[in-house]
Amino acid sequence: MNRRHFLRGGGMAIGSWALSSLLADDLAAAPKQAPHFAPKAKSVIFLYMMGAPSQVDLFDHKADLQRLDGQPIPESVLGETTFAFVKGRPNLMGSPYRFSQHGQSGSWFSELLPSMAKVADDLTFIHTMQTDEFGHGAAEMFLQSGFGRLGRPSFGAWVSYGLGSENKNLPAYVVLAPGATFNGSMTWTSGFLPSLHQGVKFRAAGDPIFFLSNPPGVTAADQQDVIGAVSRLNGEQAKTQLDPEIDARIGQYEMAFRMQSSVPELTSLKDEPPHVLELYGAKPGQPGFANDCILARRMVERGVRFVQVCTSSWDHHEGIYRDEALPRACRTVDKASAALITDLKQRGLLDDTLVVWGAEFGRTPIVQAISPQGKRGDPGRDHHKDAFTIWLAGGGVKPGVHHGLTDDFGFRPVENPVHVHDFHATALHLLGLDHERLTYRYQGRNFRLTDVHGHVVKQILA
Repeated sequence: MNRRHFLRGGGMAIGSWALSSLLADDLAAAPKQAPHFAPKAKSVIFLYMMGAPSQVDLFDHKADLQRLDGQPIPESVLGETTFAFVKGRPNLMGSPYRFSQHGQSGSWFSELLPSMAKVADDLTFIHTMQTDEFGHGAAEMFLQSGFGRLGRPSFGAWVSYGLGSENKNLPAYVVLAPGATFNGSMTWTSGFLPSLHQGVKFRAAGDPIFFLSNPPGVTAADQQDVIGAVSRLNGEQAKTQLDPEIDARIGQYEMAFRMQSSVPELTSLKDEPPHVLELYGAKPGQPGFANDCILARRMVERGVRFVQVCTSSWDHHEGIYRDEALPRACRTVDKASAALITDLKQRGLLDDTLVVWGAEFGRTPIVQAISPQGKRGDPGRDHHKDAFTIWLAGGGVKPGVHHGLTDDFGFRPVENPVHVHDFHATALHLLGLDHERLTYRYQGRNFRLTDVHGHVVKQILA
């Protein structure tokens, strides 16, 4: 009998049992599930570049695109592709940034990513990612939930549901999102899964979580009285309604109580050595992507299953050439992304932590001219769903691998296309979960993250 059923059946003693469980070190916050097979990874850090970086300006170097810069894209390549804004037969746009190869893997990197280039041999690239959606909101939901509309559980929620919690004092699924995402909290929703698996968003300023601190005049004993009363009421309701969400509610109150002591220690960077802060470019007390990457490492150290770090400023319909647009976005994430790989590796955590760096789709190798005068400083790139790049590291993937090949312009895959469903199936496989067996019955049918699709990309597995 698990703790929640025990609490539910405790009758009028529910309050005292709940309070004692809050302080019991031998009870987990949620039942831990068994993986379907031996996992390579125990946790995931998902660095989500919201808005979509341009792969042809960062990772997917194309000499022909540079050579034919400014010429109309061949009709044979363009086909009937749908874009968000570009109309007609647009011109090709080569990257204004120098590319060079790095590491024994010979990985191509733009000059905009000098730090990532230093960890080239630790990264695994997929250059032929594809999605079904070309609008930001729908594509974000597709990347996060395998479905282009609201309502399905997110990737992190499925991982929480499949594996449970490793730490009784912290949520299984944490989100670090200083700004707004395209779909708000639906980006990390638990959907129709029990709400226990919802992502918990940590704030960038003030208390990391709302109401983490007690109001003035409220003591710990006062709060225990409140929790006891609420648990007692929830227990009575659970006996009559048999609603599993009430069990989840009891667990959430318990978790919230424990987090009041665990979260302040977790989110304080005061004990991080100066050389680690310098490695990331982080400054305690000043929120930003670098600080969030350190927090992500601290979380997986403490057993958090899934950490999503969100950063925006990648929606470059203009400003590919301007320093305050694409170059600035790269400076925001380059050093800290590479530092996270280095730090995890030095601590022996990279082997069982899967790091993902990517976005909802990519950018076109053709120009989107915003300025009616067509000034060279104004061009950008439109949304591109048919071929884009993500990278992975650690967690059972082969380092230094480049999977998939795009055509001469980086427009379409010519070898080994990888759909978002395939990416999800592969990530779950690395966590010891069979994507076809990880299901939840809802409204008369079994649902899964990959719907009725998805294949494990075995070529990138170590």
